[in-house]
Amino acid sequence: MILTFVPEEVAPDRAHVFENLGIPPGAEIQDRIEDLYAAAAAIFAETVAPAGVIVDIPRSEFGDVYRGEGRNEPNAPVGDIFPRADRLALFVVTLGEQTSQAIARGFNLNDFALASMLDAMASAAADGTADLAERRYEDLLTERGWDTPDGAALRYSPGYCGWHVTGQRRLFQYLEPEQIGVTLTDSCLMQPLKSVSGVMIAGPREIHRFPPTYEFCSRCETRSCRERIRQLFIR
Repeated sequence: MILTFVPEEVAPDRAHVFENLGIPPGAEIQDRIEDLYAAAAAIFAETVAPAGVIVDIPRSEFGDVYRGEGRNEPNAPVGDIFPRADRLALFVVTLGEQTSQAIARGFNLNDFALASMLDAMASAAADGTADLAERRYEDLLTERGWDTPDGAALRYSPGYCGWHVTGQRRLFQYLEPEQIGVTLTDSCLMQPLKSVSGVMIAGPREIHRFPPTYEFCSRCETRSCRERIRQLFIR
């Protein structure tokens, strides 16, 4: 399924943008920062072209995709969770090439402040677009008759939570996201850069509840999974 979004849908939350810049909630925002935010928001609105693709995948076939090149951590959340899923789907969402080009152009012109603001805005928007895709997937499953009490879908991506980034190669082979303009470099970096890929695992919310006690959790710099799991249980 090809996903389409309008720019207003993916415009990021202001607080999320400032958080990406290291500005804490409640901090006083100087006029110069406000001006940069307004300028970046205008560029974002002019350049963003959000799109996505979702493809259902059986558990047996996802096992092969997940194993990838055999470089995953031996114990990892996705490997523990997906066998208990009701449904699975691979996905990619992107903001399109023009936004990434605008960020690169700003850095190339040494306009680091504006480029950094736009980069933070686009990162927040890419995450938000992936969140929207999760909700679209849940809606699609409901339309198909999925009726799991307290059910929800949560996304997991190569490069995080013990799923090695080289897992992108099998994922891209299966999903073929070139149809929405997303390609993979030899180093498994997505182009356009402001893209998110992975698997959506749908099932009872409880299957997604895991403690941050895996061996690699101590090396994680973001712990972003904790907030997404928390939100899953309060919505």
